[in-house]
Amino acid sequence: MCGRYDLSESPAAIRAHFNVPSVAPFSPSHDVRPTEHAPIIRINPLSMKRESTVARWGLVPSWAKDLKFGARCINARIETLASVAAYRAAYRNRRCLVPASAFFEWSGPSGRRTKWRIRPWDQPLFGLAGLWERWIDPHSGQPVETYAIVTTPANGTLADLHDRMPVIVTPGRYEDWLDPSCMQVNFFVPVDEAGLKIELG
Repeated sequence: MCGRYDLSESPAAIRAHFNVPSVAPFSPSHDVRPTEHAPIIRINPLSMKRESTVARWGLVPSWAKDLKFGARCINARIETLASVAAYRAAYRNRRCLVPASAFFEWSGPSGRRTKWRIRPWDQPLFGLAGLWERWIDPHSGQPVETYAIVTTPANGTLADLHDRMPVIVTPGRYEDWLDPSCMQVNFFVPVDEAGLKIELG
């Protein structure tokens, strides 16, 4: 699972790392939470080039009745992207990268849980696999863009903290993930155990 993450890098760093012409205005945060707005990177359907936009965390499919649907769709399991109704259309047509500086997990008993900050050792900024959707508010007619973070079974390093982790897409695979014709999701697997830095959050 990925229920919180850090995006504290500057817009300039995001622009350079993800090779986008500009970054939509946002407030860097050490603690991005579900239903908050944060940048995503996607392919513009007209120019077919990467762009940055800001979206709401918690995917709301076009057929949902209200935004509350997104509260239970912050994460999408990589094993069932093509079959679960909420994610199926986005997986086939609307993939994105979610810029992150780190993600968080907790361990220990209730009331005394320890927060851990996790990131690749050599990457102060990286991309998580994501899906995005555009939902139309039936009352105002205004579009709302939302996203979910794709998760996968945790690797050996993180298995003691949680059984799931976000899919970290290496820079060399960014184009593959953003290309909806690439259906071989097994290409996008957790970085190996030696590649993750885990520290107190």
